[in-house]
Amino acid sequence: MNKNTWLPGEIYKNRRLVFSLAKNDFKTKYAGSYFGTVWAFIQPIVTICVYWFVFGLALRNGSDKGVPFVLWLIAGLIPWFFFQEGLTGGTNALLEYNYLVKKVVFNIRILPVVKVFSAVFVHAFFIVILLVIYTFMGYPPSLYALQLIYYSFCIFMLILALTYMTSAAVVFFRDLSQIINIALQVGVWVTPIMWDFNDLGLGGILQKILKLNPLFYIVQGYRDSLIGKVAIWEHPVLTLYFWVFTAAVFIFGTRLFKKLQVHFADVL
Repeated sequence: MNKNTWLPGEIYKNRRLVFSLAKNDFKTKYAGSYFGTVWAFIQPIVTICVYWFVFGLALRNGSDKGVPFVLWLIAGLIPWFFFQEGLTGGTNALLEYNYLVKKVVFNIRILPVVKVFSAVFVHAFFIVILLVIYTFMGYPPSLYALQLIYYSFCIFMLILALTYMTSAAVVFFRDLSQIINIALQVGVWVTPIMWDFNDLGLGGILQKILKLNPLFYIVQGYRDSLIGKVAIWEHPVLTLYFWVFTAAVFIFGTRLFKKLQVHFADVL
């Protein structure tokens, strides 16, 4: 393995292996259960129903979002589910595939990509369901819905950037997995998924700070594509910020991964 190979080039070169491992990872994750891969879809659906009941029915009377509240809600929850699944899976990639890490000939730098791709399968399913629900409820997606491909790619790259950093660090600091789980529990409330700035009357410096969360750009992008009919280029500052942030994390994460990878086999 040439350690100086450009990472995206490695991923492309091993694209068939990555896809094969990701597909196998998705299948084996639920292989021991009776319903198998159905569980990958049941939990997010139940979560959506619970949030809809609490925030859409119990706490609200009607909707001021331009669409029924459940449509506004799932447009924010579905990208969050992708981020959550991809980050937790990618963080534990080296721990889960420790037998491959110990093989000298195997390119372990593709393992975080495998776990993120595994999460893509579920996300693609929910994107289709999302479009069907919008159509069924009388809000058929327009051409702006094609932007979901772009915003899904944004989540993919953000997760990948983070997991190269976290997957390398968790090998030496196992408690990081639990810290990330807690951060995700907080993150779902910090990110405007069940609420928006107008609901809480937030503005000024606090609103600007909360918008620094890169997931705000993605969640807002999903809603812009399905509800607001706002084009990507209408948010130039947020777009630039998101990609600068993601690129910086990606560069730092891949360099950290490369620096620490010589020690992975000894620790695992």
